Amino acid sequence: MAKRIKRIKKGAQSLKEEIEKHFLKLEKDLENDNIDLGRYHVKELERGLIKALEIKIEILNKDDDSVLKFKERLDMLKNKFEIT
Repeated sequence: MAKRIKRIKKGAQSLKEEIEKHFLKLEKDLENDNIDLGRYHVKELERGLIKALEIKIEILNKDDDSVLKFKERLDMLKNKFEIT
């Protein structure tokens, strides 16, 4: 079981890094008025990466507020650039 926990922790850290990369891409696209590509990154973050991170943190039973921070950051960008 220890190997699984270690692997899940590693996966969660990897997801956090991937989420940060997507946020950088999203911010860059929105600054360059490329809203369609920005929408893609929003969907990828919402439906894929953040959800996967949330599941891994639940499995680990950790009190990690990074998912909440990522969701707030995403909502702020969506509201700022009026992305649905």
